[in-house]
Amino acid sequence: MYIIQSSTISTLNNISRISSVEVGQHLYWQIGSFQVHAQVLITSWVVIAVLLGSATIAVRDLQTIPTGGQNFVEYVLEFIRDLTKTQIGEEEYGSWVPFIGTMFLFIFVSNWSGALLPWGIIKLPHGELAAPTNDINTTVALALLTSIAYFYAGLTKKGLGYFGRYIQPTPILLPINILEDFTKPLSLSFRLFGNILADELVVAVPVSLVPLVVPIPVMLLGIFTSGIQALIFATLAAAYIGESMEGHH
Repeated sequence: MYIIQSSTISTLNNISRISSVEVGQHLYWQIGSFQVHAQVLITSWVVIAVLLGSATIAVRDLQTIPTGGQNFVEYVLEFIRDLTKTQIGEEEYGSWVPFIGTMFLFIFVSNWSGALLPWGIIKLPHGELAAPTNDINTTVALALLTSIAYFYAGLTKKGLGYFGRYIQPTPILLPINILEDFTKPLSLSFRLFGNILADELVVAVPVSLVPLVVPIPVMLLGIFTSGIQALIFATLAAAYIGESMEGHH
């Protein structure tokens, strides 16, 4: 019995090691029985603090005729609302604006932090600081949240009839339709991670060689592509949610 239990525990440990995602070196914190990537938490908290601080400052003195920061915040909210309405539809989009908006703003500010902030000058015992979206664990978590959201949207709208979409237009496509739903979060996560990692590497090489004028155009390009990646992620997330409620591919 003891041998069987030891073998089972060993097998589970091996599966855990295989399923873990490691890219580069990381600083770990032990929180209870969990081991977390400290640098991802640090930079994520910085991004969240920037978002909360900016929102608080912008809306602390609301005016009937918006000016300055309030005007900018309202423009951002209208942009997110229009994006969500376009992808999900006018009848259902309202309740999903907070989710899509949170995704977009977190990814946008995270990406820009990697392009603008010199995270690398802060030394850590292991690994180095970078944008939260420069870690594949963050992008996978965001993609899984999106996956949960579109399953929730479909089941809420259509009940168990939601699963009928897997045998449309023919039951022969059942395995392909199921595989498609599980590859959506993977495609979202790897697309975002790959682009942000590439942007930071492209900036890091010229900065290390010629640390003055040459990297500036590359950094400007990184800022542009970082914003585009946030827009793509939010747009696809909203499109997947709208698609699940429509019940067709």
